[in-house]
Amino acid sequence: MAVPVAVRENLASVKHKIVVMSGKGGVGKSTVAVNLAVALARKGRKVGLLDADIHGPSVPKLLGVPNLPLSVNEVGHIVPMNVPPGLKVISIAFLVGDRDAPVIWRGPVKMGAIRQFLEEVEWGRLDYLIVDLPPGTGDEPLSIAQLIPSPDGAVIVTTPQDVALLSVRKSINFAKAVKLHVIGIVENMAGLVCPHCGKEIEVFGDGGPEKAAKDMAVPLLGSLPLSPEIARSGDDGRPFAASANNGVARTFEEIADRIMNSIEKKG
Repeated sequence: MAVPVAVRENLASVKHKIVVMSGKGGVGKSTVAVNLAVALARKGRKVGLLDADIHGPSVPKLLGVPNLPLSVNEVGHIVPMNVPPGLKVISIAFLVGDRDAPVIWRGPVKMGAIRQFLEEVEWGRLDYLIVDLPPGTGDEPLSIAQLIPSPDGAVIVTTPQDVALLSVRKSINFAKAVKLHVIGIVENMAGLVCPHCGKEIEVFGDGGPEKAAKDMAVPLLGSLPLSPEIARSGDDGRPFAASANNGVARTFEEIADRIMNSIEKKG
């Protein structure tokens, strides 16, 4: 499938495009996408964040952004929401309005919305466009992979339990099938540190993502703990990557650095 001319022209001033994906839901993919975007913006990069999860858009909630109506510029392009620390954000949630209203759309309508986000949103000049995909390897991930011109690659999010690792292998093979470079794996919910004794509890097992990364010949970018801190930050709409004096934030900053080094050293 050829990239539509309108998409190519609209994204011509976007240097790097990264998709964040997972083989299954519930692994914290959107949390990783949001905090990656925030971490990059804090490092002085111009960043856009596209929430491509049509049925379960959570990016506005994670950023603490109300469902405000979007405006249109003089050429009819949608103006994305500007969110501190300098993110341009678009989500179907801004267009639906009611957070509790389900989006009951068939495939062609969903694909049309995703294409509109790519070709009719005023992204402007960006260093990075982060695309938060819905879980799985269905229509939306396939359409994004085919519609984005020259994507830099995919960051795949997983948790340590075997059922998630089965899916992450499928995600890696999906990326390879559509010629999408796998930047690496982020392990989420890696372990819980007991607040009383300080001992780490392996709630979902240990070492699985590291082994999967080795077996599939892709980098393990880092591991994030199962942390009440992360859960609270998402519920409160305060991305943990924005907290400079936060141990979890420092871990994610290292992950963001590895992703930047992988991409920017290629030119």
